[in-house]
Amino acid sequence: MRSIVHLAAPLALAAALAAPVAVTAGADAEPQPPADGELATVVKVIDGDTIRVELENGEVERVRYIGIDTPELANDERGAEPFGPRAAAANAGFVEDQQVLLEADISDRDRFDRLLRYVWVDTEDGPVMVNERLVALGLADVKAYEPDTRHHEFLLESLEQARFTGRGMH
Repeated sequence: MRSIVHLAAPLALAAALAAPVAVTAGADAEPQPPADGELATVVKVIDGDTIRVELENGEVERVRYIGIDTPELANDERGAEPFGPRAAAANAGFVEDQQVLLEADISDRDRFDRLLRYVWVDTEDGPVMVNERLVALGLADVKAYEPDTRHHEFLLESLEQARFTGRGMH
């Protein structure tokens, strides 16, 4: 397990994921990890926007990324949606077996009892919000789930750039 402070980016995937993404002129300042975030260790990547973590108190929780929606993986009733496996693989490349910082917004949980969080991981280039990076790679859409919209404009800027450059599913 690598710590959030000493995390080395995994090979080429993480290099691509951590690469800076240009945003439009006049954009708000890029968010930074919160000082009051909660540390957790990722024990399983469920799909592109959901993980299972072990909190510092030993509890294991499912975490749903705030503000984004990724294509689904296959289940018994249907096949995988286009880009679903790629989104899950990118998410795993970022957070699998990593220590992450969880940032809450307004709501604590969704209707499926998952924690709702922005997820931060440290890379060689500094802290990265995984929610945003999946959008920047074109592997997630931005969704405003009121009242949890603290970083909505930042996510929209990344979506606009992904569309402009033709990344991923955009």
